[in-house]
Amino acid sequence: MKKLPIGIQTFRVIREGNYCYVDKTPLIARLVDEGRYYFLSRPRRFGKSLLVDTLAEAFSGTRELFTDLYLEHNWDWEKKSPVIRLDFGVGVMQSRAELDRSILEQLSVQAEKYDVVLKQYVDIHLLFVALINALCEKMGRVVILIDEYDKPILDNITLPVVARELREGLKNI
Repeated sequence: MKKLPIGIQTFRVIREGNYCYVDKTPLIARLVDEGRYYFLSRPRRFGKSLLVDTLAEAFSGTRELFTDLYLEHNWDWEKKSPVIRLDFGVGVMQSRAELDRSILEQLSVQAEKYDVVLKQYVDIHLLFVALINALCEKMGRVVILIDEYDKPILDNITLPVVARELREGLKNI
């Protein structure tokens, strides 16, 4: 009997660990075929992070994880895309400076992952745009996945000034 993936948000861990997985990949194919930009809002613990991880694996071309799933035979595995993935779910950020450092670190990790050298920019949004443009030029279509974008704001919801400051920092990207 397969194990239940309670608290596991990583597609690879679920598939390689022989956990139960309900195949939602037909919905992923439909999302990709029918649209371009999506904002997915669901209650906590509803599988958003797992969906983001599954999308990242599909766009990265890791076909072996999709064996016996819908996408195995309904996805162009030859067409790999760079995935810029930003996740704000780790830790508690209590200032705009902490948020900016987190974004800079995540963008640097993504640039390094794809062997892209970026100039130093004072403005984070310019660095983000430079990374997107460099990856697009180098590899074609770029996929941007952002998870837990609202967590820094929600962690500071009782501090309206800080929450607004963090919201402005997130709007910057």
